[in-house]
Amino acid sequence: MATSTVKVLVATAEREVYRGEAEMLVAPGVAGDLGILPKHAPLLCALTAGELRITVGAEEVDEVFVSGGFMEVQPDMITVLADSAERATDIDEAAALAAERKAEEVLAGKQDDVDYAVAEAELSMTAARLAWLRKKKKH
Repeated sequence: MATSTVKVLVATAEREVYRGEAEMLVAPGVAGDLGILPKHAPLLCALTAGELRITVGAEEVDEVFVSGGFMEVQPDMITVLADSAERATDIDEAAALAAERKAEEVLAGKQDDVDYAVAEAELSMTAARLAWLRKKKKH
């Protein structure tokens, strides 16, 4: 019996990050993880920072970190429009650590010309990227 699949596209405003067929996709929705199978009912939802797990086959899972965005699900196509997206192999850990330190310094500085909401959001996203990268290194 052939396993059914669904087309998956993960893109940002700058580039296409992933395109392929999947047996299942798990996405970090704002209300919790969402598992999507082929022929899923149409859905539009917001995503939060976290991991997209794209099951390609019985032994193969592709993983992409997204910093948020939106996902549109149709019975034969899943489209993820992410604020930013990258595979673990594409993340520069040293640069991510530097960005985390910079955001922490900005928040600790109590300067008048700083948008603290933006700095807090950046710190949160960077911390999530680093946590995901460390998790990938353990496995």
